[in-house]
Amino acid sequence: MVLEATIIVIDNSESSRNGDYVSTRYEAQADTAKLIYHAKTGANPESSVGMMSMGGTSPEVLTTLTTDFGKILDGLHRTKIKGVSHFTAAINIAALALKHRQNKNSRQRIIIFSCSPIEDDEKAMVRSARRMKKYSVSVDIIAFGELDDGTLKKLRAFHDNVKSGDDSHLEIVPPGPNLLSDVIVTGPILAGEGGSGGAGATGDTGDIGASQFEFGVNPEVDPDLAMALRMSYEEEKARQERERKVKEEEEEANKEKLEGIPEDDEKQPLLDGGEPSGSGSGSKDRKDKDDEDKMDTA
Repeated sequence: MVLEATIIVIDNSESSRNGDYVSTRYEAQADTAKLIYHAKTGANPESSVGMMSMGGTSPEVLTTLTTDFGKILDGLHRTKIKGVSHFTAAINIAALALKHRQNKNSRQRIIIFSCSPIEDDEKAMVRSARRMKKYSVSVDIIAFGELDDGTLKKLRAFHDNVKSGDDSHLEIVPPGPNLLSDVIVTGPILAGEGGSGGAGATGDTGDIGASQFEFGVNPEVDPDLAMALRMSYEEEKARQERERKVKEEEEEANKEKLEGIPEDDEKQPLLDGGEPSGSGSGSKDRKDKDDEDKMDTA
């Protein structure tokens, strides 16, 4: 398979907090990034993957090119959600990181997530795209979340100017019930590396498509990728279950607090002195009058 050096750029801007993709836009990216790593290194063990973020005050290299999955996880865990995205700046820094790859024979690729408004103007996007094309850097864009006309126009302009043949892709993923990682694994970005377009999906099964297998991957052809998808799915289920239990515990605690508030004692008399309503001083007056009558009779 093709030997590649790939930089994955995560959009960790404030927009990534939104929950319109399972479970949030940021978590959807993190799960997909893990999938991409396994797909790339599974296709060729010598392929390397790096990690960047493009939110905050400026883009940041989280993990340099590596074949160690632990370093990728560490980079994801250190990522903080903040600020706005810097699309073209992230592309330029990622290209610089690729320039310093150890194996100069490996192809250069950037896979960038975009889930927030793009502040760069269209001319700057086009200039960046042409620069990437000049230096033979393929750029795949995963657009989701912010899919307004203005954002898509800029992304399409970038894609039109960076592509050379079929080496770069723009994949637009609208909100839906499916996981973002499930959409990407069956799309053109991972075609041939576990995606629906290559042998990794169909293998020797001929006319049996990727949809016949769980997560769109034949476990007999690519067991590592199938296992990675299964683990990602199980982690997401476990996380949702933990959130559900925490919510139930909080509701139960609030219920106990409400039940612990003492109510007014219904047996408590309305008047002081322990005398029921309609008694007390009136009864005492009647007794004094009876004593006076007895004295007069005597």
